[in-house]
Amino acid sequence: MRNAQETQNQAAAWIVREDGGEFSVGDREALEAWLEASDGHRAAYWRLKHGWRQADRLKALNLAGAASAQARRGRSAFRRGRLGRSLRPRPAAAAAMLAGVVLGLAGLAAVFRPVEPQQAAQFETALGGRQSVALPDGSAAVLNTASVLRTDIGGDRREVWLDAGEVFFDVRHMAGRPFRIHAGNHLITVLGTKFSVRRDRGRVSVAVLEGRVQISDHIEGRPDRSAIVSGGGVGLATGDAILVAARPPMAVEDALAWRVGLLRFDNTALGEAAAQFNRYNERPLKVQDEVAGIRIGGAFPANDPDAFARLLKDAYGLDVQFHKDSVTISE
Repeated sequence: MRNAQETQNQAAAWIVREDGGEFSVGDREALEAWLEASDGHRAAYWRLKHGWRQADRLKALNLAGAASAQARRGRSAFRRGRLGRSLRPRPAAAAAMLAGVVLGLAGLAAVFRPVEPQQAAQFETALGGRQSVALPDGSAAVLNTASVLRTDIGGDRREVWLDAGEVFFDVRHMAGRPFRIHAGNHLITVLGTKFSVRRDRGRVSVAVLEGRVQISDHIEGRPDRSAIVSGGGVGLATGDAILVAARPPMAVEDALAWRVGLLRFDNTALGEAAAQFNRYNERPLKVQDEVAGIRIGGAFPANDPDAFARLLKDAYGLDVQFHKDSVTISE
């Protein structure tokens, strides 16, 4: 919980700095590095950013005077939390004030919901959470742990943005209306298929269960690069490279077991398995180097790393130490 609060404080501080009007190129690069450092950073940033945007939206719609005044007062109070011109607010105070603004605007959004564009929405999950979403075009999405998804679906538009985490899509085929997913500097385009997209630091990975998808980059000033991933395949995109690899059908199914709350491993290195558990839980598994290469297999509840660690102790005779803030696994 402490780490989650610190992340929220950091996200609030970044939003204040962005809105201060003196955000340099260096600041932008530092923010991008912070966002790419973890899914939790991106989830916290976009959650608070979404609430921050509600004030601008309410003002633009020129809603009831009391509502607009409340939003302006909230933003003014929030900005006064900065320390002079240093653009370095006290993180705890900034986060608390921003949280108040977000909660207040959530109430206003409920009152004025009829005037909001119905095709635009945002969905998010907490660490260890999972959420199923029915999209307006008949498609469906399942959000994995610590994920943030924005959608704009209506008329000829079928656009979504994966700001953090991982989402499984079951896209309805609609002739002449491709479904596009924006994930960082990469664009995934489909006509109708079942697949997942994950953002992890600077890498985007796509696992296709059925159909075909196209992965491309859209970085300004650089020639487009693209690749096709078919059912049973996995695509990895990082920087200016896109790699496509064929996998056995069962391997793709295993990679998508999180949809039912499981993690499945098949001859997986223990260090990699622990990293997967750490995506879902606040108390991390810490695997020492001497045992990180042990190969394991099986299916395990994603939200019970302690049970996984106890099985390792029983099956391999490993030394497992349970601490307040971590679980250490060694010889």
